[in-house]
Amino acid sequence: MSRSLTVEQPRRLAIPRSRRLVIDLLRLNRQVPTTPHDRRIDLSVVAAARERSAQRTSWSILFIKAFAIVAAKYPPLRQTYMPWPWAHLYQHPHSSATIVTHREVDGEPWLFWSRFPRSDELPLDRLQTHLDRCQTEPVQEMFKQQWWLSAFPSWIRRIVWWWTLNVSGVTRVRRCGTFFLTTIGSRGAEISHPPGFLTSGLTFGPFDERGRSRVTLAYDHRLLDGRMVADILADLEQTLNGVIAEELVEMSAATNSPCVAA
Repeated sequence: MSRSLTVEQPRRLAIPRSRRLVIDLLRLNRQVPTTPHDRRIDLSVVAAARERSAQRTSWSILFIKAFAIVAAKYPPLRQTYMPWPWAHLYQHPHSSATIVTHREVDGEPWLFWSRFPRSDELPLDRLQTHLDRCQTEPVQEMFKQQWWLSAFPSWIRRIVWWWTLNVSGVTRVRRCGTFFLTTIGSRGAEISHPPGFLTSGLTFGPFDERGRSRVTLAYDHRLLDGRMVADILADLEQTLNGVIAEELVEMSAATNSPCVAA
């Protein structure tokens, strides 16, 4: 018995709206000379504290708060190379984190950028609450500017991006942040060189049986060198296993403590 097979014909497809901002990101990424360095980090201490905590806190939140704390000690992590109207550096007074957030919209995969200004100053539970909203609430509300920008043709998006990134350092940080984090470690994979156009981009891979993970920092080589990046990664390990682990312990103690009547 013969069966008729449907043969798909060659065809042209319009670029989906869901991919336009990613295309913009990769175009901007080519303009920034980033170099990745990695370090195998032992996170067994903070992992144990996270496991004991009654409140769920994602690894992404732990990393962005720890990195923002470290960035307070290293001014180049809060600097941006600005080429216009002349080549100069802009230094922001505090860190602003961006987490690459995957969402499904009408059956299509989208990438959005969730912003966390002053992530070193906010408690972990507030940071986690905001991330939960970014992952669940309508994207038209949580990512209004990005949703709006994706609707325009490429030539208009290029003008908006140029204005955002070049005219004002304050505006650039408010809309894009000082560093970003992206990871697919929960899927069992690593990103060897996270693409981005900010001064630094952070990623981490899956954890092994000893609580270790490969952490990679891609950085703008115009502002930082490898020796400083090595120190930053070492400091990040200490911060995660120190200040961040201590906050997780305090959160757990506060949750488990009995209420005392006045």
